[in-house]
Order: sequence, then C-alpha cells, then structure tokens
Amino acid sequence: MTGTRGTADEVPADEVVEALRDIARMGGFFALDTVRGPASGEVRLTREGFAARARAVNEHYATAETRVGVSIAHLGLAARLWSPVLACALVHGIVPVMTTAEWAGEGSALRLAGPLGSRAPRLVPSLAAAVGAQADGVLQRVESRLPAKMAPRLLAGNSASALVGSATQLLRARPGLRAPLTELTRGLLETGRLVGTGRIIGPELTFRRRSCCLYYRAPNGSMCGDCCLAR
Repeated sequence: MTGTRGTADEVPADEVVEALRDIARMGGFFALDTVRGPASGEVRLTREGFAARARAVNEHYATAETRVGVSIAHLGLAARLWSPVLACALVHGIVPVMTTAEWAGEGSALRLAGPLGSRAPRLVPSLAAAVGAQADGVLQRVESRLPAKMAPRLLAGNSASALVGSATQLLRARPGLRAPLTELTRGLLETGRLVGTGRIIGPELTFRRRSCCLYYRAPNGSMCGDCCLAR
C-alpha cells in the first residue's frame, strides 16, 4: 500500500512527521524535512533540478564527462530516498510515501510535501515490495528524464549500492536492528531490477556490486569500496 487517503493502513500525517523527525537525528542522508503543502502524488524531482545537481558534481570533480556527474548525483539521490524509507520502516513501522519528495534548496537535500505513510507490512516479501516502491520506484521515475543516456545496469547498481550503504549506516546507528535490517536488505536485493546487481559478502553488510558508478573516471577519482573493478 502507498498510503492512499482512506485506506485502513494509512498513518496520520502527524505520526509520519514525528517518525521522520526522529530518524533525521541520525543525520546525513536520513534527514528529510517536511512541509505541509498539498500532496499531488506527482514526482517533484524535476529534470532541471537534477541536471543542476549533476552539473555541480562535474564542477566539483573538475570533469567535463556528463555521465560522471549524472551517475554520482544519481547515487546521492538514491541514498536520500533509501535512507529515510528504510529507517522509518524498521524503527517506526511506517513506510513514508516518497512520491511528493522535492529538492529542499540549492543543495542535494530533499523534503517531503504533504507527508503521508502506511503501516509497514510484517512479512519481508511484502515489506521489501513496499519499501522498494517508495525508494527505487521513485528513483526510476526520475531516471526517465535524466540529462544524459545512462546504462540501465549502472543505474540499478547505483540504487543497490545506495540501498546497502543506507542499511550499513542504519546498522551503525541502531545495532539492535541487525537481524531485521539484514533480512530486509537481502530481500530488497532479490526484488525487481535489483536482482543480480551485486551481493553482500560480509557480516557488516559489506557489498560488492557488479557495475561501476564511474567515479574513477573523474580527475583524482578512485574506485569505490564496493566497485566491481576493486580487488
């Protein structure tokens, strides 16, 4: 369920806001501000806004290769979608509706307009489907209008990498969630386009992806710890 108004598993907006405020205290990509604007149900992460962030990445890393900026900006956006959804689902039993996420300013932070949410399903397959729809599902809709053509497996790999990175940070902040977090993360990696993107190779959710985010192509760039090219 996606928190459609009137459904039995819908969570009151105030409860969603409080849950998001709580997990925002973990900082970093978990921070997701909220505004009480109308929730239209449309993705508000515009092509123009993403393109501006991709250009900022290119300028920061002093590279003219458009794909590098797009990929790194995409990876960051993926982390900002996965982190609050994972945390809210496991800490508060709420899956926030991310379709009204929008840029919070000139930077890469997000905020949620008209916050809505639904009760997290108890069974892992259903929970993985619900969490994936609100994180990777929204990300895929943004991908339909990227400013450069990108390989589908690279984008899926970025999403998987961001998922596991978010899970790792959540594990460090809330070690008591190890068992359900590990189970959910593995379940998500077996869902939809994330199937075959990589595998968990260590007890601390160490991950090895099967694609590359292209960061190594930037001047002074390098291979990431989970890169398929790393040895």
